[in-house]
Amino acid sequence: MQSDEPDIEQLFAPIAPAATPGVILREARDVLAHVQAPIDAELWGSDMIGALSRSAGGQPAAMSALATSLVPAAEEAATPEGLALLRIFAALGDAGLRPSAAQAAERTQATGVPAPRWADGLGTPAVGDCWHYSDVSGQQESLTATFTYGAKSHALSVLIDHNRRGRIRDVWVGDAEGLLDKTWMAADNDPLVVFETMDAHAAGDRLRQAIAAGECPAKPDEIDDVTAHRALLHARANLLAGD
Repeated sequence: MQSDEPDIEQLFAPIAPAATPGVILREARDVLAHVQAPIDAELWGSDMIGALSRSAGGQPAAMSALATSLVPAAEEAATPEGLALLRIFAALGDAGLRPSAAQAAERTQATGVPAPRWADGLGTPAVGDCWHYSDVSGQQESLTATFTYGAKSHALSVLIDHNRRGRIRDVWVGDAEGLLDKTWMAADNDPLVVFETMDAHAAGDRLRQAIAAGECPAKPDEIDDVTAHRALLHARANLLAGD
């Protein structure tokens, strides 16, 4: 399960977030009209926020800039793509961006601008199975949580490196169908792997501990993964923890 925009890093990373409203609205018009599933909209939005965070000096700064520049621009545009962006930011934003985007989305939709079909329940999928496994030495841990929109489930997996003080090394999103059984069977056949299911709240707390510890991607693909999925990870960790 991947974003439909393989060049999103090249498109947004060199530009300061405050200077991007027109660029983002045009890109949203081109991309979001073809999105069919909520998770695909979230993946695109998370990827975009991650790319913007590079030029903004970090994700908190990018979120703040989006709240003060793109949210008003999207509301003023009063277009379907502007409303779609506001819904995405309301799902993935931090404590500053999320409420301003949600309020602007409500005002925009009240004027008659149509919301995309995938916007209902965006950011609040049903929580499914959660589990983690690690090597017996406890050096690395993989934690997976599953979520469902309608009949379609996806899995968010995080690789936590305990050799680096519990920091996040990699993050990826994929199809959740049959994944728990496959993981359990693989772990059951490997005496060097410790496998355990966990409840949603425990999974959320564990993810938030890892987020607080920081990030330690080493390889280029790990750096890209963590950057692209950071906003989605933070939103899902809060959802699991009940916030």
